[in-house]
Amino acid sequence: MHDSPSLRPDRRQVLRTLSALGIAPLALAHAPRFGARQEEKAKPLSILVLGGTGFLGPAVVDAAKARGHQVTLFNRGRTRPQLFPDATKLVGDRDPKKGEGLKALEGKKFDAVIDNSGYYPRHVQASAELLAPHIGHYLYVSSISAYADTKTPNMAEDAPVATMPDPTLEEMGPNYEYYGSLKALCEAAAEKACPGKTTVVRPGYIVGPLDPTDRFTYWPVRAQDGGEFLVPGDGTDPIQVIDVRDLGTWMVHLLEQKTMGIFNACGPAEPVPMKGVIEACVAAAGKDAKPVYVPLEFLREQGCNLDAEFPIFAPGSGDTAGFHRVSNAKAIKAGLTFRSISDITKDTLAYWNSLPEARRKTRRAGLPPEREKAYLTAFAAKK
Repeated sequence: MHDSPSLRPDRRQVLRTLSALGIAPLALAHAPRFGARQEEKAKPLSILVLGGTGFLGPAVVDAAKARGHQVTLFNRGRTRPQLFPDATKLVGDRDPKKGEGLKALEGKKFDAVIDNSGYYPRHVQASAELLAPHIGHYLYVSSISAYADTKTPNMAEDAPVATMPDPTLEEMGPNYEYYGSLKALCEAAAEKACPGKTTVVRPGYIVGPLDPTDRFTYWPVRAQDGGEFLVPGDGTDPIQVIDVRDLGTWMVHLLEQKTMGIFNACGPAEPVPMKGVIEACVAAAGKDAKPVYVPLEFLREQGCNLDAEFPIFAPGSGDTAGFHRVSNAKAIKAGLTFRSISDITKDTLAYWNSLPEARRKTRRAGLPPEREKAYLTAFAAKK
């Protein structure tokens, strides 16, 4: 679901609001997070971003510009084209069969490419093959959904990846069941086109200011609404999220260091229990909010769809035992650092409160109030 143009927040106004609230915008908030190494002047790079105006893209561009790099954007020019007026912009389509396709990239040379808009292997193959002779580094943004399953805790980067019956299919599937396997195929396409100079980054949930999905945002906003609110489980299920500013800054760091390989980009350093997230939300909201932890078995008996009704959350047992327990040791060794859940929550809530009222009335994720009330009433009656 997308905003209507009238409901889209003006990014400059949002950033002015965040600055007034003491929140540094996007990657700029953590330019010095790599200590003395980060303070060293990096060699200026020419970086091509395939996309760049959605959610992760702006964090990458901001981080790159803060480090003195030259940024070129390639996209269709449809999503917030007013962003980054000082950046070079090339218009085209990831699908070489649509319109002008990749023609705007022909003959162009760059030090590095960040591909955060590739969802189908044919598209990634086309861009990577075209650019391969003229670049030194291709960084592809994948997902932990690329793994074959999420049953095993502490999955490292060598865990088996997902497959699909027909690898030529260019559809996510009715329930996005092919999203992960398509990402895995995209990874392979990038590496095949750019052997020895490819980096694959596999994030989990990306959160923070400017998040358009309202998934993590649901929790601090619900705490801000006050009163009793339902939390699935007993509070011990683990949660892994990464702030978009931390991810964008680190990806630029990988380019600067010419770091190749595959990395799980899941934060924080150690998984936080759901209770820790909720406590941070209540503290950020500063309201009289009382979480009510409801057993998963009871919710299932009530016909609850845990995945759809409780964003970010996944049971820490069964088929999702490893979903929020992905190993990030390799990424941390490569320089990835994380801000606290407390800071993420505060900044996310401040961003939400800066949005127009019409947008705040259109919540895109989470449990509808009437469903929450029904669950809480039934649970109170059983107790």
